[in-house]
Amino acid sequence: MKSPIILGIESSCDDTSAAVIQGSTILSNVIASQKVHQKYGGVVPELASRAHQQNIVPVIQTAISEAKIRQKDLDAIAYTIGPGLLGSLLVGSSFAKSLAIALDVPLIEVNHMQAHIFAHFIKDANDEAPEFPFLCLTVSGGHTQVVLLKSYTDLEVIGETRDDAAGEAFDKIGKIMGLKYPAGPEIDRLAKEGNPNAFKFTKPKVDGYDYSFSGLKTGVMNFLNQQQQKNPNFIQENLNDLCASVQHTITDMCLEKLYLAAEDLGIKSLALAGGVSANSELRHKLNLKTEEGYKVFIPKFEYTTDNAAMIAIVGKIKYENEQFGELTSKSQARFKL
Repeated sequence: MKSPIILGIESSCDDTSAAVIQGSTILSNVIASQKVHQKYGGVVPELASRAHQQNIVPVIQTAISEAKIRQKDLDAIAYTIGPGLLGSLLVGSSFAKSLAIALDVPLIEVNHMQAHIFAHFIKDANDEAPEFPFLCLTVSGGHTQVVLLKSYTDLEVIGETRDDAAGEAFDKIGKIMGLKYPAGPEIDRLAKEGNPNAFKFTKPKVDGYDYSFSGLKTGVMNFLNQQQQKNPNFIQENLNDLCASVQHTITDMCLEKLYLAAEDLGIKSLALAGGVSANSELRHKLNLKTEEGYKVFIPKFEYTTDNAAMIAIVGKIKYENEQFGELTSKSQARFKL
């Protein structure tokens, strides 16, 4: 019996993506990114949804063409139901529903954050997939979570940010330092030439496995204001060291909670997911944990940022378990695991 062929559609924020999967093998993964938001210093929801409307048809056509299949070969349509920007989500869900009706195939609803984690189960995402139970640190522009996974269907968020997410902290601090949006990749690049111990920033103390990044953002902003009053060129003269110190602090904050949970729960398998998991220092630090007997799972770069391959793999798992969606389901800007 042949494995089902599933089309995944991702449109939660500012990337329009479509992917085709057969079994656990990605046949195509097409992404159209939106550059229009850079001059505004962040994603503009109305502009994002309009760009999705322009991109979704050619992106899906390209994904089907690159997969070397025909539309009628599709066995199901998986799409992001949430969380995300509501206008963007509606573009993807409307198209997915229309195509499912036209092809008379099942519709599968996918949680965007679950998809980031399940990208680990794509055939070429890792040398091997994590075994249950494992802990996953999920870090992106909108979320920072520690998730305990006992099976494909048993997921529990045991820690999350109470305010800003790690990616949001990178972008907001980067904006204060005059970097272009998105600032995270630029901070990562500049940090390679800087000293991570040049400046010390206070880490907010939060109970349990939860996070808080807003206090760090405020602390960095106040520090920079004070230094610029003494020297107006302070940021430009110390940019590499500032980026390295900020990155060092944020990545330490992310991993400290993951390690605490791993020790408390006695779990030796640790995974990384989400857009910020592309950060080189975060990857390096987590990989060092293998020296202590931990198994570490970090997906390929193409499966870290928003992409439809991760939607398709969840679609495949749900298809096998006959967990199908409804045409009446509503997209949800806030959608918990």
